[in-house]
Amino acid sequence: MALIALAADKGAPGVTTTAVALGAVWPRPVLVAECDQAGGDLVYRLPAAAGEPGDAAGPGGMLNPSRGLLSLAATARRGLRPDQVAEHCQRLVGGLDVLVGITSAEQAQGMTWLWGPLGRAFAGLGQVDVLADCGRLGAASPLTDLMREADMVVLVTRATLEQVAHLRERIAALSGELRGGPPIGVLVLADPRDFRASISEVDRIVTGAQQRRLDTAPPGGPPAPPVSVIGGLALDPKGAALLSGQWGGKLDRSLLIRSAREVAGDLAGRLAARPGRAPAGAEPPPVRLLEEGRL
Repeated sequence: MALIALAADKGAPGVTTTAVALGAVWPRPVLVAECDQAGGDLVYRLPAAAGEPGDAAGPGGMLNPSRGLLSLAATARRGLRPDQVAEHCQRLVGGLDVLVGITSAEQAQGMTWLWGPLGRAFAGLGQVDVLADCGRLGAASPLTDLMREADMVVLVTRATLEQVAHLRERIAALSGELRGGPPIGVLVLADPRDFRASISEVDRIVTGAQQRRLDTAPPGGPPAPPVSVIGGLALDPKGAALLSGQWGGKLDRSLLIRSAREVAGDLAGRLAARPGRAPAGAEPPPVRLLEEGRL
């Protein structure tokens, strides 16, 4: 149904945690796809559901690092169709579907051709939204090819001086690279103690920078994508640990998940409002990483 590309600038602060948290509470069927060129860590971070290939230990065993983006890339050299993606996905304990990424940056060197076809395959999945964890973006990143196929690009930032400075530079670069492409949203990872104030301050800076770009943009050609702050996630280390199953407690009551529900509902609503999109569910879903007796 929809492809949302999540990324960040220097340091990629919390992109994977953001993608998993949103996927855990997404109001429609969803796939979290690990597309970080630097290498992902879902195979080390989250447990596989029972019955997954390579999971000899049953529930709570490891995901199979050989089944995912790497195996899909081998298939895609002969052409990539949306219906091939599911063959390379795995399921986490609790029911969240994931496409495991590569495990090292070296593996990405021969895959620069993949991102455009992969983006088109994700966008062509019938009844499933895709949250693509693109990690850290650098100059002229090949992942721009995937982002051009997205319904929205979401940049994750923290409300610090250095992170917002990097954010402005990345927005400026993407505004040129994605002309005529999807809108850019900004998601703020904010301290719960000054949550709304942090989001408002980032919004003020982003809005001002966007207006200056519009005022100085040359006439003609495809328009630069609109940019807006779409909300915030609580900086919640305990909630992030619960998301990985590292501690006992109530994940669904954590500040991280409570704020993720709000963002997921808003994002799904924005995407559903676009022509030809399916509406989001009326009731919030259960947390897809919860399993009785585990979290």
